[in-house]
Amino acid sequence: MTQDLSNFSMLELFRMEVETQTTTLNNNLLALESKLEGAIAAKHLEALMRAAHSIKGAARIVGLDPAVSIAHTMEDYFVFAQKGEIVLDSHAVDVLLHGVDWFIQLSQCQEQEIPQWLEQQSTTRDTLANAIAALSSPSSPLVPSEAEAPSHPSSPSPPVPIEAEAPSSPVPMEAKAPTQRIIRVNADNLEQLMALAGESLVEANWLHPFIDTLQHLKRQQQGLSDRLDKLQQEGELSASAQQHLAEAQKIARDCQTLFSDRLDGLEQFSRRFGQLSENLYREVIASHMRPFADGVQGFPRMVRDLAKQLGKRVKLEIMGQGTQVDRDILDKLEAPLTQMLRNAIVHGIESPENRRAAGKPETGIIRLEATHRAGMLSITVRDDGCGIDLEALRRSVMEKQLATPDLAARLSEAELMEFLFLPGFSTADRVTEIAGRGVGLDIAKNMTQEVGGVLRAVSFPGKGLAFHFQLPLTLSVIRALLVEIAGEPYAFGLARIDRVVVLRSEDIHSSENRPYAVIDEENISLVRAQQVLELPETQDSADRFPTIVLGDRGHRYGIIVDRFLGERNLVVRPLDPRLGKVQDISAAAITEAGLPLLIVDVADLVRSIDRLISEGHLHLLDHPARGEEQNQQKHILVVDDSIAVREMERKLLQNHGYRVDVAVDGMEGWNAVRTGNYDLIISDIDMPRMNGIELIRLIKEHPQLKSLPAIVVSYKDRQEDRIAGLNAGANYYLTKSSFHDNSLLEAVADSIA
Repeated sequence: MTQDLSNFSMLELFRMEVETQTTTLNNNLLALESKLEGAIAAKHLEALMRAAHSIKGAARIVGLDPAVSIAHTMEDYFVFAQKGEIVLDSHAVDVLLHGVDWFIQLSQCQEQEIPQWLEQQSTTRDTLANAIAALSSPSSPLVPSEAEAPSHPSSPSPPVPIEAEAPSSPVPMEAKAPTQRIIRVNADNLEQLMALAGESLVEANWLHPFIDTLQHLKRQQQGLSDRLDKLQQEGELSASAQQHLAEAQKIARDCQTLFSDRLDGLEQFSRRFGQLSENLYREVIASHMRPFADGVQGFPRMVRDLAKQLGKRVKLEIMGQGTQVDRDILDKLEAPLTQMLRNAIVHGIESPENRRAAGKPETGIIRLEATHRAGMLSITVRDDGCGIDLEALRRSVMEKQLATPDLAARLSEAELMEFLFLPGFSTADRVTEIAGRGVGLDIAKNMTQEVGGVLRAVSFPGKGLAFHFQLPLTLSVIRALLVEIAGEPYAFGLARIDRVVVLRSEDIHSSENRPYAVIDEENISLVRAQQVLELPETQDSADRFPTIVLGDRGHRYGIIVDRFLGERNLVVRPLDPRLGKVQDISAAAITEAGLPLLIVDVADLVRSIDRLISEGHLHLLDHPARGEEQNQQKHILVVDDSIAVREMERKLLQNHGYRVDVAVDGMEGWNAVRTGNYDLIISDIDMPRMNGIELIRLIKEHPQLKSLPAIVVSYKDRQEDRIAGLNAGANYYLTKSSFHDNSLLEAVADSIA
């Protein structure tokens, strides 16, 4: 071969040309396969002919003669079709799409690999060229064999000769031609430009308080002039004083005039600079956006090929192709959406025979839609297939031992659907090359959480399944709720917040040493932000608890912060990579006042709370509003392995003004006593790991704890048990019947006194 490939820039242009034109070929071939006729079909054929011609010209420039030959053969075929001499059918589309795949593979080769690749593909290339040429002669059709036909990741082989529908109106080449010059920009440079634009916006906002200060100074200066005028009106000054006063008045008037002029100029500059910064900021944000169509170009082909392989008829409708999406989000969406579409074809859309039996059209519909809604990017993937059988899903959950039968029976529809996103979970009866391994949907869930979004599935049994993504419009800027924690500002992305409430003391309850509040008829565990973020505790005099309700895969928690600071748009600044992964923090930002703040990683925060709970380190809330009162309250530890008894004692004592912690057995009680500051311990006798007698004996043998009073409350009313308890050091031995009179309360009051 004599190709001259030394000019790398020209080869790069060839690759870009192939990328653009193969998209046009894919879209228009799929459109013609759906039996478009008349002027619309002619328009698609014209686009196909021009795309093949463009590839031919680009291949000729870089000296790729085999590519010139195949592109020329395809161009001739489209010309014949334009003249009406041949009819483009499903068989012809199969062959031509193999040609498209060949060009894509060629464009993906590195420069030094191209000669060897062309040599290896010589037989396949000749077979492909003959197959395309044979399409012009209906009497002698020729289709590349499975061994010879070029393969492509999105085109399974061999295709089943059953028609699949394509989008009814893909964008032809003319409509996709760019109307503006496009240049390549280094991603790091673009990120830096975004950061500078955000900082300029911050600096512009800084002028506002500065101008307010100058306005105040202007008013003070006016007051000074007024006082000088009143002083002159007194008329009891010497001639020398009058002269000095007149000079002072003149200086004051000159200063006031100059000050007013400069202040007016500064205000005008502030408005212009603010508008300029806002425009710059918006333009930079726009540079990060791409139309949704850019990320879904390969989906029609993938759907068409997979449907043919499975013997199904599927039509993909893509809505909102012009919707602007952050380029980083668009890249992350490719794998999840691919998995959603494959699931819809494999598991959702029925065979033509089954659809007819169900009274449905033979062709199934998958709709992929993108839109902006309520300041978020909303993407929906919905099919009109069989949907999810919720009872079958419930049985699968139990068979995989993911929930006990009692719990599985109580799961709501939304809770059941969450199991679809677990790694390795699948409802398929068997594993095939296409599906059944239970991978894919968990990737979609993880991606959604990674960018701070929400993903949910809704089933319509017998009618289809829908997946709804709610994602931020951009990863460069987020809408966040700013809060104060331990005197510092923090940000929570609004997309990850379920609810914002302000609780009062009476709204907070406790169970198993875990505080909770009833929000939307659900018990929500509460935790102070200071505790989970390991920050110093603060005391607030107000009887109010600003709370952010957030969750992750079924776990919902209320995070109590010091106060809400309002909503802001924040320019996200990544943390220095040398820091590694900072626990519970995802990124940083700069406030309008120029102060740094940290953006909370909600998924990480939820994991931290789960860990606190599993390790038993989540403590009861100290109500700040009652700090002084709690300092005067007596602190009691209740140790009992019965949850009913623990809760009964806790509520009884709390209702009488005591602070109460609980422990589930003697060992936990012993650990709590050594780390806490209690005025009294109330213990059962028969408990796992350590019984009450052993616990009280350890307390009385401890030099710092031996003065701690103890009360035994037991079901047993035997003399030997009573003697054993008192000998161990208990102040009282009561039976649990004492709950029904004042015996326990009287014993508590006497022991503490």
